[in-house]
Amino acid sequence: MAHSGINLIFEGQNLPRLLGGLWITIRVALIAIIAGGVLGIFLGVLRTFKNRLLRFILRLYLEFFRIVPTVVLLFLFYYILPKSMNLNLPAAEVATLVFTLWMAAEASDIVRGALISVPQHQVDSGLAIGLNRSQLYYYVLIPQSLKLMLPAMMNLISRIIKTTSLLLLISVLDVINVGQQIIEANQKQYPQGAFWVYGVIFVLYFLICYPFSLLAKKLQKD
Repeated sequence: MAHSGINLIFEGQNLPRLLGGLWITIRVALIAIIAGGVLGIFLGVLRTFKNRLLRFILRLYLEFFRIVPTVVLLFLFYYILPKSMNLNLPAAEVATLVFTLWMAAEASDIVRGALISVPQHQVDSGLAIGLNRSQLYYYVLIPQSLKLMLPAMMNLISRIIKTTSLLLLISVLDVINVGQQIIEANQKQYPQGAFWVYGVIFVLYFLICYPFSLLAKKLQKD
């Protein structure tokens, strides 16, 4: 067992390094989920307005982030746009921006769908008691639509967290990148190390994402 692959995890600073990379992964995802969620709610509300130009622009924004692969977005925002603008942006901040904008785009469609699913008689009741547009959204539409949007939001959050595995491609020291460095540095001594390192990474991702999956299923049943 002197050179068993599992020993690689606990050798030196390997485990703390993996947990440090996991924290970077969580930080990028958490900021993107919070900031993108708030922006997505705002954009989702705007998409229910009758202004055709506004709805067209927001639809284009959504389709851009839906159609273009995330890896292309990361390359575009990290390698191409900064170079054309003579900017030097940290990789983690660029990744956070990309995931925030993606989260906002997808969340806006979830919010829009939930808002327009509120029964019309609820809207009519709000208008009948004299609520203006802001009050109608605050007191009627948003509270009524929360139950409809939450399951899809949980699934989206899980997707955001899992897709952070692409941070490796722009040299962010996330848990995948750190794991790969550990494997390459110990390849001769631990030829089976990759199995154990990626096994630990799998468990870490599972522990983070599975609660959201369970919550989404529970919300769908309720």
